[in-house]
Amino acid sequence: MPSTASPRAPLRRHLVAAGLALAALGVSGLPAQAQTKLKWAHVYETSEPFHTQSVWAAEEIRKRTGGRYQIDVYPASQLGKENDLNQGLTLGTVDMIISGSSFAAKTFPPIGVTYYPYIFRDPQHLIAYTKSDIYRELVKGYDDKSGNRILATSYYGTRQTTSNRPIAKCDDLKGVKMRVPDVPAYLAMPRACGANTSPIAFAEVYLALQNGTVEAQENPLTTIEAKKFFEVQKHIVLTGHIVDHLNTVVSGALWKKLSEADRKVFSDVAQEAAERIGKEVIARENELVGVFRQKGLTVTEVDKADFRARVLKAVPFEQYGYRKADWERVQAVK
Repeated sequence: MPSTASPRAPLRRHLVAAGLALAALGVSGLPAQAQTKLKWAHVYETSEPFHTQSVWAAEEIRKRTGGRYQIDVYPASQLGKENDLNQGLTLGTVDMIISGSSFAAKTFPPIGVTYYPYIFRDPQHLIAYTKSDIYRELVKGYDDKSGNRILATSYYGTRQTTSNRPIAKCDDLKGVKMRVPDVPAYLAMPRACGANTSPIAFAEVYLALQNGTVEAQENPLTTIEAKKFFEVQKHIVLTGHIVDHLNTVVSGALWKKLSEADRKVFSDVAQEAAERIGKEVIARENELVGVFRQKGLTVTEVDKADFRARVLKAVPFEQYGYRKADWERVQAVK
């Protein structure tokens, strides 16, 4: 008796079997469901908001894109020092980083004007700047020159001075052995006041202060707390010379691959994380003056106008590649 089975039946059975095999392997036939893994790196400790909020942002991006992006965050220089991470954006070893404008200025010098001492009055002035036209222009200058993209700028902390001798005015820093990062803008105030600066590696600062290799350093209060510099210093001097900040940057290669919708997600989340960081840092800074006094340190308010005048006199904008017109526009932001 001739068979009544359809000649297409074996083909259907083959396709069904192939589909079951793919399902068993967890392979989807829909490209939209593919997951892209990304690396986000920075140099900060896991306890600091720059890390905790980056982890929050990575998870938020995953959720808002339906799981299409899995971002692993690497803290504490696990993927290299800050200079390495900036280079990694171009080399493809990292996809996103958090980094200071002093590093962005190596590619586009004018953006570094925001590190010129006393350009910002306080954290609120910095935050207002990040919403201004001059901010957008400087960021675009960096983006165009580097090919990368700054998504947001967060408040890092206001840099203050610690010392083992009293400091009340600019002249009191004359001859003081002071650890300062080897970044031109960071060196401006100490050198204008006559300090003897030394670029000791950050990891070695505590020991250098403890054994007297240097007798002073400068960092935000939150860093002074995190690195326990208060254990080996007697004085905290509120020089407030730089209102420091960090940029969240994505590589140009990643940015080109993102759809407009995904670009908006990455930008929105980075901005939200920056705002969360700023609130957290400002709240802790407001508490720390009292905390340090309770620990027996002398906390000194200074006449910032004295320091500012000395810097303006001694440090021309042009020597760093900054533009005075940019400085004036930033100063004018309300």
